[in-house]
Amino acid sequence: MQQTVTKAKRRARQLTSPEERRFERTRYGLASRYLHGDGLEIGALHMPLRVPRRAAVRYVDRMAVGDLREHYPELAALPLVDVDIIDDGETLSTIASESQDFIIANHFLEHTQSPITTLESHLRVLRPGGVLYLAIPNKHETFDRTRPLTTLEHVIRDHEEGPAWSRRQHFEEWAEHVAVVLNDLPPEQAPEEAMRLEEADYSIHYHVWTPETLTAMLLHCRDGLGFPIELEAVQRNRHEVIVVLRKTPPAA
Repeated sequence: MQQTVTKAKRRARQLTSPEERRFERTRYGLASRYLHGDGLEIGALHMPLRVPRRAAVRYVDRMAVGDLREHYPELAALPLVDVDIIDDGETLSTIASESQDFIIANHFLEHTQSPITTLESHLRVLRPGGVLYLAIPNKHETFDRTRPLTTLEHVIRDHEEGPAWSRRQHFEEWAEHVAVVLNDLPPEQAPEEAMRLEEADYSIHYHVWTPETLTAMLLHCRDGLGFPIELEAVQRNRHEVIVVLRKTPPAA
């Protein structure tokens, strides 16, 4: 773990552009304010969050580092954090309930097939008063800009029925709007690319939000579903929005 934290600090020191430094300062400013104790970071890959000294992080991913490099050849030249726990970040099934002071899930929620179910899992493993630190891409500032927004009704159905009903639709949309552009493929290859990515279980962005639609989903979780959360911070940060949620203690 110490080795990966050192890598994160070394990467921060190597940032040269003022824009990159502002981006990292915003992330670290919120981390230093809200994160302490023992926690997890899910799917950090080559961009672990810099955290204050009072926060001890273990890294969670669905594969070991060697398998991650094979699955993401585009990251071949980048240093990846050492994975401490191999687990599904959507369920955290190996993590005991109420055992963590914080969870960091940067650019992860959009990769989950059922975001509301994932938030339930994360709240399960947080202690009362614990913090969930999320960074989510802003649709208008990323390669998702031409995709339709994920509606609240969509994620509610994913939660209630399970996400199988929408899985193929997500891959087709990703292939049409993102994969053919990033990979310079002719548009007619989109259906074939969607099938290839789905068969490989490639980690696409299943869902697409703006800061406003993301906040609406979180408020539905709190007010409509009774999730024990309070929104501590919502901060735009270049191409992303950072949200800090706190798990509220049970009522006396």
